[in-house]
Parts: sequence; C-alpha cells; structure tokens
Amino acid sequence: MQREFDLFVIGAGSGGVRAARFSAQHGARVAIAEDRYLGGTCVNVGCVPKKLFVYASHFHADMEEAIRGYGWSVGETSFDWPTLIENKNQEIARLNGIYEGLLQNAGVHQIDGRAVIVDPHTVEVAGRRYTADHILVATGGWPTVPEIPGRELGITSNETFFLEALPKKAIIVGGGYIAVEFACIFDGLGVDVTQLYRGPLFLRGFDDDARTHLAEQIRARGVDLRFEVNVTSIEKREEGVRATLTDGTTLDADLILFATGRHPNSANLGLEEAGVELAPDGSIVVDAWSRTNVSSIWAIGDVTNRINLTPVAVHEGVCLSETLFGAGPMSPDHDDVPAAVFSQPQVGTVGLTETEARARYGDVAVYRSTFRALKHTLTGGPERTMMKLIVDRASERVVGLHMVGHEAGEIVQGFAVAIKAGATKAQFDATIGIHPTSAEEFVTMRMPVDH
Repeated sequence: MQREFDLFVIGAGSGGVRAARFSAQHGARVAIAEDRYLGGTCVNVGCVPKKLFVYASHFHADMEEAIRGYGWSVGETSFDWPTLIENKNQEIARLNGIYEGLLQNAGVHQIDGRAVIVDPHTVEVAGRRYTADHILVATGGWPTVPEIPGRELGITSNETFFLEALPKKAIIVGGGYIAVEFACIFDGLGVDVTQLYRGPLFLRGFDDDARTHLAEQIRARGVDLRFEVNVTSIEKREEGVRATLTDGTTLDADLILFATGRHPNSANLGLEEAGVELAPDGSIVVDAWSRTNVSSIWAIGDVTNRINLTPVAVHEGVCLSETLFGAGPMSPDHDDVPAAVFSQPQVGTVGLTETEARARYGDVAVYRSTFRALKHTLTGGPERTMMKLIVDRASERVVGLHMVGHEAGEIVQGFAVAIKAGATKAQFDATIGIHPTSAEEFVTMRMPVDH
C-alpha cells in the first residue's frame, strides 16, 4: 500500500527537526507537525534564552570585580528588563526562521497544528488525515507544577521568559538544574531570591562533591538556599503572594517560580489508542533503536525520558534517520554524555559520579582540588573552583570528571572527548597544561584524596 509519507514526525523540536531533515536528505518523503513553535523547548523557552539570561545576569558581578580589583571606573549603571526581553525575542525569532529554512531546504512538508495518532500508520491534524509508513513522536516535556492550594498563582520557566517586569523578591521552588539556574539568574539581576528544595541537597544525580560545593558558592552569592523544606500552599496578597512552608513559616514575594521537574509530553496524542506502551511516568517506552512496541511508531527525546538533553535528542534523531533510511540500524549511545548546569559558578560534568563509579568498579581513586581562580585573587571575591577526577584503579581509566567554576561547560566539553576515548590518568598526567588557566588543574592533580 502506497502511503503519503515515509515518515511523519510529531513535534518540531531539536530532535524531531534533526530526524526529519536527515531522513529527507536520505530521500525519504517526510512531514513534520508542530502546534507551538519551531525549535521546541530548547530554542524558545529553554537552553538558548536561558543562556542569554545567564549572560545578562553575570555582567553585574563582572563590573564589580573590574572596579574592585582591576582599576576600572564605571559610571552609573542600570538594568532594563524589557530591553533584554525584546532582544531575546528577536534572537528567538531569528532562530525560528533558521529552523523553518532548514526544513524547507531539506524538502520536509511542514504542517501547523496538533497531530494525533489515529492508528499505527495514520495521523490527524486539524481534521485532515495523513498516512505514513513510520510515525515518530518527538514531543518533548512540559513543566510539572505540584498539586497544592494556590498553585495557579505561581509560574513555570515557560512564563519566566516573558515576564513584563523583573520581580524585586522571588521564591524558586525546586532543586533541579532549572531551579538552580534561575536562582542565580535572578540573583545576578538584583532580585532577592529564596530557593526551596524538599530534599537534603539539590541537583540529585550529580556528583555529591559538586552539589555540596555549588550550594556553598550560591549561598556565598547571597541566595537564601533552604533544603528539606517545601511549599504547602500559596495565597494572593495585596502585593504579590505569600507561600506557607512545610516548617510552618511563611514567605512573601512578588513572584513564585515552580521549577519542580518536567514530565513527558505524551498525553492526548492517541498513543494509548494506538497500543503504544507508556511507563508510569508517562514516558514512551522504546528499545535500543527508539522503537516502541508498535513496530511503525518510534519516539526520541525528552518524551522517552532517557537523558533529557537537547544534544541527546539530536543524536537520537540522527540515529533514527540512519536506522530507517540510512546505512542501517544505529542505536543511540548514552554513555559518557557531558552536561552543564549554567549556575553561577557553572557545573560541568562527564562520566560517572563517585557513587556510581564505586558501585560499578569498586576500587577507585579520587582526585580533587579546590582553589581560588586567578581572576579572583585581586578582587578578594569568595568564589572558589572545585575540580574532581575519578579513576578506575584496575584499568587506570578516568571514568568521571566534574567541575564547579567559571566556564565549566566550555572546559568540560573538551575533556569529554578524552573521557569518551578512554583516556587514562597517566595520559592526563602526560598532557602539558595551558598556564595560567583553571583547566590545567585537570592535568596537574597527582595525589588522590583520602576517603
């Protein structure tokens, strides 16, 4: 039976667009449907605008350090939130256009509207049905807000990028990377920030030394960081909101941001009706090649809840296109995926945490260094950098690398190549450092720490 398309992609985020483009370039007839905006979360309300906000929030500290330690005199300064929002919107619009151009140039048929799966080979958008040999679900994730009284008075990261005015006082609820990043962004822009997390230490899943060190650094910046406390209810006040906490106290603020996790965006897509298996958290269950239990339906990206990072979704999209229309089956590689938290200071990480390494290898050597970066020696600033290597003693391979410090993301990206290539501690030691840099510390640590 001849169907209209070889591949129908639901969701034009980073993963869906990459899968659609590459499949079309392999000669497949491809359609893609999107009901919101091209580029998905990352381009519109995620990685890209978030990083722009991080840059904006860092300038105040940079100016202070220039004055305090480096002889600069700076006149009266002020920050205008609407200008940042307007410029950010222009950049996102530019990127949306680029995504549209990429799809058009690849010959992908674009459809505006919400797509729903009718059966294993049929998708419906705005009353029109399309048939395809394969259907790919790449619908990403969506913010989760806890079911508490007054929850509608809070916002999520989605709305934060379009606030009309910068709050004077903000409460951020959550302990993941989104919560941490926005706590630092608001703090850097002069907002009085309180961050609440229900657990004993934020950034669950990251290395414990990195988590502990970052908490110390964020508190030193002035963020009121509170662990083992949560919000039980919110009420509207004459000005702003009042949050009641699990310890019985209350907090008043202009804004409360829920960064309490994201859930797979899998509801109301017709998946259950088509027989697609979903996990209890709503994620789509897939095999090593991103195929669901329905042979013609596939899924990639955050909706599968494997590793929820944009470059991973892009990688999965490439593998999917190769599997269906390229050289042959290609399964995504989820080992040694580097990641960064754009907190202030940043966290960069690749490989195993110390806890994971001990569980997998047993006997490991840990190298750790904490120091004041050269930039801060003239300013007397409190920020300190932490670097850590974890080595499997049996093979001498470096199996984990973690950093908290300035530009950790940029530094760890390069070292991720070494980790992926299986570099040993001896090879790290044999590498000449670039002096004076913080990064050279990774190749000069000689003595393991005692545990």
